[in-house]
Amino acid sequence: QLQLVESGGGLVQPGGSLRLSCAASGSSLDYYDIGWLRQAPGKEREGVSCISRLGAITYYSDSVKGRFTISRDNAKNTMYLQMNSLKPEDTGVYYCAARIIYDGRWYDENQYAYWGQGTQVTVSS
Repeated sequence: QLQLVESGGGLVQPGGSLRLSCAASGSSLDYYDIGWLRQAPGKEREGVSCISRLGAITYYSDSVKGRFTISRDNAKNTMYLQMNSLKPEDTGVYYCAARIIYDGRWYDENQYAYWGQGTQVTVSS
């Protein structure tokens, strides 16, 4: 069974950068589209970005488009989220997950399974 582990979160000042990683074990990552979703305090979990199995197609929420870049290295069974120009509203717990439902709503958490434990990102001065 696929297991995912996120890393790379932390505290960063506004305008700073972080690179999140999502390492897979138990199964090959290239069977799945993989998404990053986040949950801010008091808010529902929302889709941030998603990448297709071979990396040819990427999706971003409007709030992060132009600032975040999703990528994957299937040979290393790992995917990444490069986050630049971070804002306080990017604060939250970031999760990676494997997409198992494909009806166009990549941003919907119900399309995903095999969640990681999450990594905290805090953007604050």
